[in-house]
Amino acid sequence: MPQLTVAQALVRFLATQHIERDGCRTRLFAGCLGIFGHGNLSGLGQALHQHRDLLRYIPARNEQGMVHLAVGYARQRNRLGIYACTSSVGPGATNMVTGAALATVNRLPVLLLPGDTFATRYPHPVLQQLELPHDAGVSVNDCLRPVSRFYARVERPEQLVPAALEAMRVLTDPADCGAVTIALPEDVQTEALHVPDAFLAHRTWTVSRQPPSPELLARTVALVSGAQRPLIVAGGGVIYSQATAALRELVDATGIPVAETQAGRGALLSDHPLSLGAVGATGTAAANRLAREADLVIGVGTRWSDFTTASKSAFQDPGVRFVNVNVASFDAHKHAGLPLLGDARTVLEQLLAGLGAHRVDPVWERLASSQSEAWGLEVDRLVSVGEGEHSRLPSQAQVIGAVNDAAGRTGVVVCAAGSAPGDLHKLWRARDPEAKGYHVEYGYSCMGYEIPGGLGVKLAAPDREVYVIVGDGSYLMLPGELVTAVAERLGVVIVLIDNHGYASIGSLSRSVGSSGYGTHYRYGDDGSLPVDTGAEGSWSVGGAPPLPVDLVANAASLGARAVRVGTIGALREALRDARGTDGPAVIVIETDRYRGVPSYDGWWDVPVAEVSEQDPVRAARERYEQGRRAQRQHLEQPPGE
Repeated sequence: MPQLTVAQALVRFLATQHIERDGCRTRLFAGCLGIFGHGNLSGLGQALHQHRDLLRYIPARNEQGMVHLAVGYARQRNRLGIYACTSSVGPGATNMVTGAALATVNRLPVLLLPGDTFATRYPHPVLQQLELPHDAGVSVNDCLRPVSRFYARVERPEQLVPAALEAMRVLTDPADCGAVTIALPEDVQTEALHVPDAFLAHRTWTVSRQPPSPELLARTVALVSGAQRPLIVAGGGVIYSQATAALRELVDATGIPVAETQAGRGALLSDHPLSLGAVGATGTAAANRLAREADLVIGVGTRWSDFTTASKSAFQDPGVRFVNVNVASFDAHKHAGLPLLGDARTVLEQLLAGLGAHRVDPVWERLASSQSEAWGLEVDRLVSVGEGEHSRLPSQAQVIGAVNDAAGRTGVVVCAAGSAPGDLHKLWRARDPEAKGYHVEYGYSCMGYEIPGGLGVKLAAPDREVYVIVGDGSYLMLPGELVTAVAERLGVVIVLIDNHGYASIGSLSRSVGSSGYGTHYRYGDDGSLPVDTGAEGSWSVGGAPPLPVDLVANAASLGARAVRVGTIGALREALRDARGTDGPAVIVIETDRYRGVPSYDGWWDVPVAEVSEQDPVRAARERYEQGRRAQRQHLEQPPGE
């Protein structure tokens, strides 16, 4: 048994972990991201330096950003690859809380290794320590408990072994993964122990494909066979389990149309005649129409968020039933659905076999096909630049169309917050059979995710072109990882949409009668904030001019190659020039913040003030009450339940 410090033993342990699925065995940890401070410099910092041949280290610029990067990597690798993240105790550790929440909400694995205050408590209070008079054992790392799927504080060297093994169990469990935190007191990191040889030996964690219950599968076959208007809602589980081919085979054989969640976008290629695209609050006209009429909804790998269900207003058939295919029991039981627990690919393959020659009602299949075709024409209309439009600001939809064309079949688009995710959900043409071309973080919709998330995608898929679409509000929250992209020579293309503020929240504000208050990057006007004025359809902004923020100069100062373009034609040219660069390229383009994409009967439950002296707010409350009347609780159990 070698004698090592706790930090040295942990680094060597991480370097020997492997993961296996379908007989393919790969290394689990790609490396460690980090920022060193007094709480981890002489522990993990020394160990990473000593064992730099075993575990790659990438310095980050912001602790939240490095967790986002790790999440982007894990998602692109279908949860089969992980980065660890280390920080000092104090603000470095609490900066990781947002990233941890994002990872856990999205069910994506990331290992957090924050430093912690002395286990001996001898020199307390130490720099950056939070002291609470009622509990001497609390540290700021306790903030990570509610956003972690597993949490351990290693207060003695001997605790490392069980903590590390428990961490691996959670990180490699597709039903239970998320952020995992092992808090490491700075004194314990440097303490030595005799490490069991078996702890440092190569270890493989197998991700098995769980088959469904034969009884529940038989009930599902009966439900599908008896349904007149079945609809599949494909979620992220389809993609993470690499079930896209199985989904396509089921659809081709049965004629069941497919709508998609944000995480499941691209599960079925957009040119498939039964691909309806996005569903719910950010859904397409095609998907939302068929969702209203469906009498059986088969959710595959979805957690049924409020956007997917349009705040429980999307599915309106009085007798609609749900079948939920999921590896997580928690999600499989939602909407009183038949809980078909199991791996998405395995379940879809067995469902196809059980259905035999069954095919849906031809009327339903023709409706789905015609709606899909009509939606394709609507996308063409929205992303094209018409005659006479060259003199006006481009729309965000047109920007998306240009990026979509530049990405082609293998490029990856990355986005997270603002109005762009909703527009992307509707408009993006999915062309990649592996369904890895669409990467929109919409479980947490975290502003600032876009750039570090894009770097994680590029690290996971270096042969793909990565396109980050980010609004100016989100960009200004976390641009620092551009420096990481420069240092690591990561060629990502960042399309920075200049809205002079928060365009998405501005639109939402107008919809609830608040005139875009507090959403503009403009000077105050006699101490008051500018608001949107004019009638709907001809909005403009009152008050002072925009702030003199130079986004191009900002990006260039961080080492990126940056340009500003004014037209879609110039954007297309800049996108061509940016391909294959060995560092980040930033393209800034101003858009018309008032030219949005229609909602297509998608609704989102955003409460409006019940009492107000403002006429627009009262009108918005009436619309809200009307929308609420379409909401319903799904309590009807399938037959046999």
